[in-house]
Amino acid sequence: MNPGGPHDRTGAFHVPKGFERAELEPTLEHTMSPTFHLGARHAVSGARDLGPFRLPTHDLLTHAVIVGMTGSGKTGLVTVMVEEALRAGVPVLVIDVKGDLPNLKLAFPSFDPATMGPWVEPAAGDADGVADEPLVREAAEIRKKGLSAWGITAEELAAYTAGTFVRIVTPGSDAGESLHLLSSMERRSPRWDTDLHGARTMLDAAVSLVLRLSGHPSMPVQTRQHAFLFFLAETRLRSGRTATLEELVPEILDPPMETVGALPVEIFLGHKLRVELAAELNTLIASPAFAAWREGQDLDVGRWMEPVEGKTPATIVSVAHLDDDERTLALGVVLEEVLAWVRSLSGTARLRALVVFDEVRGFLPPNPACPPTKRPLVSLMQQARAYGVGVVLATQNPMDLDYRALSNAGTWMLGRLQTDADRARVMEGLGEDRKTSTLAEIVKKLSPRWFVVREARSEQPSLLNPRWAMSYLRGPMTQREIRRARAATPDRKVSFDADRVAVGKKPVKPEG
Repeated sequence: MNPGGPHDRTGAFHVPKGFERAELEPTLEHTMSPTFHLGARHAVSGARDLGPFRLPTHDLLTHAVIVGMTGSGKTGLVTVMVEEALRAGVPVLVIDVKGDLPNLKLAFPSFDPATMGPWVEPAAGDADGVADEPLVREAAEIRKKGLSAWGITAEELAAYTAGTFVRIVTPGSDAGESLHLLSSMERRSPRWDTDLHGARTMLDAAVSLVLRLSGHPSMPVQTRQHAFLFFLAETRLRSGRTATLEELVPEILDPPMETVGALPVEIFLGHKLRVELAAELNTLIASPAFAAWREGQDLDVGRWMEPVEGKTPATIVSVAHLDDDERTLALGVVLEEVLAWVRSLSGTARLRALVVFDEVRGFLPPNPACPPTKRPLVSLMQQARAYGVGVVLATQNPMDLDYRALSNAGTWMLGRLQTDADRARVMEGLGEDRKTSTLAEIVKKLSPRWFVVREARSEQPSLLNPRWAMSYLRGPMTQREIRRARAATPDRKVSFDADRVAVGKKPVKPEG
């Protein structure tokens, strides 16, 4: 069933003094701010309906964290939050680890069963693998009743789909739009002429990715190989040229300079080590699997955030098809680009964009672990607010998180958690007093698809029952299904600047 629909309320339990309260008194700042209609607000007892749960967009400038075990409705709530951002005209970048969020592509413009028929799961043992008409009609009727209960009409569905543009990007795969993860190195960006610091940051991420894929240490930036390869690539890029791997390998063997820093090349990185480095990069060049990482559109978050033919965009970077190490490497480069883009913006007090990361476990771990994704995530939590960019992080495993980094989050949405240890870890991260806090007890007794919300503008929590998602939530989408969804609602063709395409290579355009 679609998360966010009408469900039983949380079980009755003692409400601590002070928790049962009236609707929040809005400040002038918040009454003037657009809001996200996330669902219904209730007192923590579950007994009082306090009206619609409207989250001011301004609140997300202090970021949000959503925590809940499998089946808690976490992904449904994330989907609703993305939908509300798009309805408010706020572009969204979505990081999808599990394959659920490409369902945002399935926001059908009406309640017509025919539009959702191809996506309804057939009955067990169905011979042709296609849902029969009665099953489709039943699913369509459930969707209609669920959305109608939240006041969402066919006209609103049509307006939502007409005003939004959803693209799916799949690094290392052509199921979605393909992505050249080394474009900041192999295709010269105009950023080298306008934002040298940002260009060097992205080049650093690309060089680190190449070395990690070549089997170098988890922190290759500290190695001489990294410094040498970076020096060669930067020299070419700052002089207006490209720096493809094919161009760099000969220069590794026969360097075009005599010194690196204050040392002669032969002392800084001797001939034997350079031959080894050249051989490692040549192995990558020859690898069919690695070729997919070097095809497709440039990594350009700024372009992703631009309106598409007047429509508000949502870009879903889906890495569900990659293994754990590949996900970390690919997302490390993507997040560094997000950070570079954020820092290029002017300051603002309004929410101009949203970055949503569903299932952040393993990508923002406690110290001393430091995967490639951690540094940009921590920096975004600390700095993005000043530029009008909000960050929403969601996870079903609260144990493996750096709560010091999450201390910058002003809004917390806590769903059902599996164990006492999970609840204790979240309470510790929130700074709750174990002896006096009753928040853990409230979380413990939540029913599925209910969340305790602690907002930046209030010390008192309330309950959120998320609305039904307009997108049809059918579960994780396979690569084949992503292709099918794109075929049903074609992506805009990606244009390539000829000056930025690697020498001797034709740009590979995503399927339309």
